[in-house]
Amino acid sequence: MFNHHDLSRNEYMLDGCFCKNGYDWWWHSFTARHEKTGEEKAFFVEYFLCNPALGGDKAVLGQLPENKVAGKKPSYLMVKVGSWGKNPKQLHRFFAWDEVKLHKKKPFSVKAKDCFASDTELTGSVGVSEVDAKEHPEYMCDAGCMTWNLKLDKKVAFNVGYGAGRLFRKIKAFEMYWHAEGMKTLYSGTVEIDGERYIVTPETSYGYADKNWGSNFTSPWVWLSSNCMRSKVTGKVLKNSVFNIGGGCPKIYFFPLNRKLLGAFWYEGNEYEYNFSKFWTLPRTQFSFQETATEVRWKVRQENRTSVMKTEVRCLKSDLLLINYEAPDGSKRHKKLWNGGTGIGNIKLYKKTRDGLMLIDDIVATHVGCEYGEYES
Repeated sequence: MFNHHDLSRNEYMLDGCFCKNGYDWWWHSFTARHEKTGEEKAFFVEYFLCNPALGGDKAVLGQLPENKVAGKKPSYLMVKVGSWGKNPKQLHRFFAWDEVKLHKKKPFSVKAKDCFASDTELTGSVGVSEVDAKEHPEYMCDAGCMTWNLKLDKKVAFNVGYGAGRLFRKIKAFEMYWHAEGMKTLYSGTVEIDGERYIVTPETSYGYADKNWGSNFTSPWVWLSSNCMRSKVTGKVLKNSVFNIGGGCPKIYFFPLNRKLLGAFWYEGNEYEYNFSKFWTLPRTQFSFQETATEVRWKVRQENRTSVMKTEVRCLKSDLLLINYEAPDGSKRHKKLWNGGTGIGNIKLYKKTRDGLMLIDDIVATHVGCEYGEYES
């Protein structure tokens, strides 16, 4: 069962060797509507912690030239927020570790000044001037201002199993871990960006919440998810469905497990899972990524002993960000990491029979969260 909530996997994870070479983030994405025009806009809010044992009374930015020369690793809480679609942007606010207050065990919380995150609540503000964005490339962000006040209700989880279980977390076996406590999350509240106010309502928020932690990122980096879906077979909106695909090239003790993805489809209360760590289910995955002049496209084929899931997603480049992260060692190897929340996709779900594949459903997905990037050589 992958739809198993586990708040211990949403705890703060930067202990042991990860406290000097590790990151831990809580990611949230959702859709809102303009309070006057009703126009939709997709947003994200992330709380990113890095190298707590190296911090103090100042945020240490790894891309600052003098820090790179001195070999200083980054150390801070970065609050990363922004939007996709028309005029996409990412905004960053950095806090020194002395400013951060944590509740490390379940239920987690992180607070710095007016920025706060927990399993049920998100509040905060980020503002970056045009001058600062231009004169400080180490901020790795655009100019703008965003505030948010949100409540969360996490309905469906993607618990990846023993790979992110207590033992493997303790021995730091993997380079990057993943847990989606709320791959379907209902958001409510308000967001204001650059003077425009948006209302977030649970039924149309199409929300998502997960976390990643570890010592480095994956390459390739794949993520696809949506809970806004309609059956082409019946014409009905699938109100109790969500899919989530992620991974790329996991590493266990620096040994790569090439081109592996984790996938889950909660289809109207039925579970379909494609998880490389559950080898007894005979999982297999193929995926590809294509970039054209105007859009990017993902193709994923996943199967296990009993079913097959074929996923195709596309998103306009004009709606996407090239999202920025620096690794705990101070490197920035992902220089072209596409990231968006307005993808459109098609999912075909099949049951395996003695006579071949039998179509369960043919599904249109919108408001798809999507990501892809590879390290530059």
